[in-house]
This record gives sequence, C-alpha cells and structure tokens, in this order.
Amino acid sequence: MSKRGFISRYMLIVKRLRSKPYSSFDDLARYIDKQAGHLQLRDDSLNMGFSLRTFQRDVKEIRELFGLNIEYSKSNKGYFVGEGGAGNMGFQRMLEAFDLFNSLNLSHDLESYILLEKRRPQGTEHLHGLVQAIKNRLTIKFDYQKFWEDQPTHRTAEPLVLKEFKNRWYLIALDEKDGKAKTFPLDRLSNLEVTKATVVKPTPFDAEERFRYSFGIITPEIQEPEEIILSFDPIQGKYLKSLPLHESQEILVDDEDELRIRLYLWVTHDLVMELLSYGAEVKVLQPLSLVEMVRKSYRDALAQYGQTDG
Repeated sequence: MSKRGFISRYMLIVKRLRSKPYSSFDDLARYIDKQAGHLQLRDDSLNMGFSLRTFQRDVKEIRELFGLNIEYSKSNKGYFVGEGGAGNMGFQRMLEAFDLFNSLNLSHDLESYILLEKRRPQGTEHLHGLVQAIKNRLTIKFDYQKFWEDQPTHRTAEPLVLKEFKNRWYLIALDEKDGKAKTFPLDRLSNLEVTKATVVKPTPFDAEERFRYSFGIITPEIQEPEEIILSFDPIQGKYLKSLPLHESQEILVDDEDELRIRLYLWVTHDLVMELLSYGAEVKVLQPLSLVEMVRKSYRDALAQYGQTDG
C-alpha cells in the first residue's frame, strides 16, 4: 500500500474515535470501508484493507507517529483516544489539513466548488528544517530581508520556537549578533542553512509565558499587560463568542444591546490594528490610553480625506 494509504487510514481511525468514542472494532471496520470507497473514487490505486491485525498495528503506528494513545474501555466496550490526545492542538491542525486535502483532491474542477484565497505560500518551505533545528538544538544561518532596507542581512541564530499568526509563520530565535531573542517572518527568510553545530548552552525559553499577554507577535520587554474592556454590537458579539479574540477573553455583559468582554493583554500595534478592523462594531471602554490610540487612528484616517471629527 502507498504511504498515502497508510496515513489516510490512521487519520480516519482517529477522526472516527474523536467523533464517536467507544466504537467497537466492527464499527471502525464499517466506517473505514465506507470512507475508503469515497477515497478510491479519485484514486483507484488506493487499497485500504482493514483487519483486526491491521488495526492493532495501526494503533502502535499512531502512537509512535502522532503521540496519541488509542485505548479500549471494557465498561463501554469500545475504543477511544486516550486522555490529552484528542485535545492536542498540533494534531487538531493536522486533521484539519487532512480534511482540506481530501476535499480539494476530490474535485477535478475546483473553481466550480471552492474559492481559494489567491496568495503565495508564506515561507512554509522552511518549517521542516526549522523544526528539526529546534528539536536537535542546532544553530541556523539565513539571510533576512527587512521591508525598509534595500539589502538582506546575514544572520546566525539559535532557533527557539515557531509561531503562527494570521496565516503567517514566524521564527523566534536568539540572534548571535547581540544575544537577543527576535522575531523573523518566514516569508522574509532565504538561504536557510541548518548547520551541524549544536548549541552548547541552550537558552531557557518559555514560549507560552512569552506570548501569554500578546495579541499577535509583538512582546514588549518592559510594558505591563493591561485590563482591556471592549463593547461589541450584539451581532458581532456572536462571532466573538464562537471565535474569541484571545484566550484571556471573559464575557462581562451579553444581552440584546451588547457583548462586553474583558481581556488581559499588552497594548500593541497588532491589537490596535485588530480593533480598527471592526470599525463601528466595537467601542473601547478601557484603558484610556487605548481609547486615545484608537481615536487618534480615526482622526488621522479622516485627515487623509480632508476631514476631522470635530
């Protein structure tokens, strides 16, 4: 069987157990057989034979490849994804990508069914090498092009963590030049080289803590996070409840007039730009410094058209 066949079967097993925990082997076999039929419609070379012996081997492979434990519950007479596995964010995104790939691969004429954003890849070709460098604590070298400079600069750095924000990927790395942790957008990296040089004394780095109060990628070194209170109109509020602005989001008021939320964040340019994108659908209530920043942005925008807010 092709590698695609194996991976497809692994993904289907996990998808089934996430949506229908405590499925019996017979339930899984029927599901795999049905889904295999759909997949084979567009790839007749795909063979996904499924037996109890195959399933037992798959369980081992899924654990080794994805770190997910598939267990059997005697009381519920079925299989399930063990504690912590189903909520793994990395694996959730992998399943999302699998669903997307299968949906796109299903159609011969994509434009009739799916409208994709017309954008080029944002440096994702560097992801594999950088992940390996971070895991193995290897020094990297690359050229980095700032938007406001004519020529790229050559960097040597210790890679620390990768972060995604608004369809872009960023590398946080310790720049050898000054020993500071900096953020590099992957789409502005070129000539990436993962060296064989191991970092002698790896830098202690807590990514969760560094970005705990950050909206986006900006992490001020001396600024304290602030309590931010925002009022959204009730329609926009529904979107905010289904997709919170930040993990710190707390609902204070939710009625027919408004959704009022509280966040605990650094006040940064990324945050201001996000609030401006909501236009009249949001009102900043506090802190006053953020209120003034938003007001100034609107005054400056009106001035572009020869108008003021009075």
